[in-house]
Amino acid sequence: MLVGLLDLYCIAHINLGGGAEAPTRSQGLLQIRQEPFSRSIAATAMVNESNRTFERGIMTTKATDLQPRREFLKLAALAGAAALTGNNAAAGAQQSAGRNDGDNKMEFLHVSGRHIVDAKGNKVRLRGTCPGGWMNMEDFINGHPGAEHTLRAQMAEALGPAKAQFFFDRMLDYFFNEDDVIFLRKAGASVVRLPLNYRHFEDDVAPFKYKEAGFARLDQVLRHCENHGLYAILDLHSAQGWQNVHWHSDNASRISLFWDVPYYQDRYVALWQEFARRYANRAVVAGFDVLNEPCSNNHLGDYPWNVGPNYKPRLDRMNAVYRRLVGAIRKIDTRHIIFLEGDDYAKDFTGLDAPYDDNIAYSSHNYTVPGFGPGQYPGMVHPRSGAPEAWDLERQERSFLNADGTKFTQQHNVPLWVGEFGSVFNGPADENGDRLRALDDQIGIFERNEIHWTTWNYKDVGVMGMLTLDPASPYMERIKELLRKKAALGTDDWMKWLPPTPIKDATAQLAGQILQVVGDPQLDARLNARCLSQTLLCFYTGTLMQPLYASLFKGLSEDALDHVLSSFSAKRCVPNQGLVDVLSKYMTKPA
Repeated sequence: MLVGLLDLYCIAHINLGGGAEAPTRSQGLLQIRQEPFSRSIAATAMVNESNRTFERGIMTTKATDLQPRREFLKLAALAGAAALTGNNAAAGAQQSAGRNDGDNKMEFLHVSGRHIVDAKGNKVRLRGTCPGGWMNMEDFINGHPGAEHTLRAQMAEALGPAKAQFFFDRMLDYFFNEDDVIFLRKAGASVVRLPLNYRHFEDDVAPFKYKEAGFARLDQVLRHCENHGLYAILDLHSAQGWQNVHWHSDNASRISLFWDVPYYQDRYVALWQEFARRYANRAVVAGFDVLNEPCSNNHLGDYPWNVGPNYKPRLDRMNAVYRRLVGAIRKIDTRHIIFLEGDDYAKDFTGLDAPYDDNIAYSSHNYTVPGFGPGQYPGMVHPRSGAPEAWDLERQERSFLNADGTKFTQQHNVPLWVGEFGSVFNGPADENGDRLRALDDQIGIFERNEIHWTTWNYKDVGVMGMLTLDPASPYMERIKELLRKKAALGTDDWMKWLPPTPIKDATAQLAGQILQVVGDPQLDARLNARCLSQTLLCFYTGTLMQPLYASLFKGLSEDALDHVLSSFSAKRCVPNQGLVDVLSKYMTKPA
């Protein structure tokens, strides 16, 4: 408690003009480093083109940097204050994180019945968020169109390979670093789920050979987490061969090869064994979320007969892969929790094998209609894809308790972690309060049922993040017109809650005309329109726009690129204060 108060005192001291007289204890906190990661691994990667030192990206105390830093630290202090007042919440936050009192030593966590406990058997609650867009980019989070690997190819063609690599390195440097870890701990988070793309660790042209640069980046963030007492869950968000057919698995083809091709499963298991080898003795890693949103039986893409109510899982495939993977990891690492997600994007647990390891937990994803809107909550919500629905606390609770993941974990007396859920804030501005109320009720339900949770997403370009990029920042100004075009074209398939546009209406009309000519009465018109829209607008049109995105950065020097990409740094972002307040209210509670 004394240390936390001293930190807050020192932050206030600097913000109020105390300058160089701040106490020595706090200087490590106040000198928030944003050392470019690219520079720290330059020797390893043997990158020294044009004698680059990357000094331009280091946070300094120049007058131009001071005000954004002050504002960021002020926010961190305010969030931290919530953890230092009333009901011994600070102690509760430490218990929630499973930290030893008085130091930064972290303890291995493990499953005990339906709870997660520390080495002493104390219950630990995992509450936090996910920095999607960091080591697994997504269109609606980072602002680009299309999938990440095709975007990187277009950027290399437009900017040249070296400058394109610099662009992405600097984006990742700024997107999630020690500043963000400090912010989350001050807000009360006990865990961060780190979405990872396999391409950071292994190239398709060099299978089973692992890339030190990717592991070095991950190691750096794990060190920050360790230093500040924040647990991390490693989440393989994009697996070799694509475990689903959507954009968030870095899929640009709508084809999933993972479930049918043993070669991709071999690489997947081997990569997880490499993670196990490297992190078997790292208590900061709370566990391994081994496969994000798997979908075992629509390998040819989304069509009306294999999505939504017509989806038919192949859990024999999933059970076989999971059993093989758990056995392979346990040959190396017996201590970390392994989190298994349900089929059909972490929703379907019917037919999943009963727990066969004493340190397995399960993860569901629980997005809800009132979290997206539009419409009032409690009250009538008007989803774009269906008829109006009445939602309130009682219906949210009933929906959660009837969900497959909830029933499966209750039946088998094992922990449930809701790895993704959230509300959006880029719909009607006057409905942001409705989205917050829906989220508040949802987390309250999780808490009453002792569920672990992480929100989606931590930081983005203005959709659902705790922190959002400043609309006046250099990056947002540069892509402003492109974002307008993306919205008009509906390329971000995730954002179905947004109003219709002429292009989206024309696509729906085309879907209807196709259905009329095909003449198959078994095809669902609504699902057909949904699948065609995704194919035409998200995949084809999104990829079509990638050269336009790349052209926005062509000809810029590295100094200029660094300036633009610094827009992603926490100290330059704008907090969604209402969201931060709701999350902190629960994050700071005792376990």
